Amino acid sequence: QLQASGGGLVQAGGSLRLSCTASGRAISSYHMGWFRQAPGKEREFVGVSRRSGDTPVLADNVKGRFTISRYNMKNTVYLQMNSLKPEDTAVYYCAASTSVVLRAPKDYGYWGQGTLVTVSS
Repeated sequence: QLQASGGGLVQAGGSLRLSCTASGRAISSYHMGWFRQAPGKEREFVGVSRRSGDTPVLADNVKGRFTISRYNMKNTVYLQMNSLKPEDTAVYYCAASTSVVLRAPKDYGYWGQGTLVTVSS
């Protein structure tokens, strides 16, 4: 089970840190991804932290503003979001995968329930 938290309302230019904590499975065995879904839009890839510990991969539209970090001992992965924009408003989901390809929701077998981020202008 994955539990995402940390969402909320923030003004444009502000920051939030989302957490995703796993129970019942060790995140060290999984690639941990973040996705988001805005109203009326498809679920969108935000970034992924590979289980190898390599530098996380981020989508172009969040690169330079968002970072992903993982702490296997805490079984938790974080999404630090800085310089937030109104277009970042969405429900954010964390997900776990053992796949090779990691950009699409279908590549992930386990999902958290989502946490809402609202960025006001």
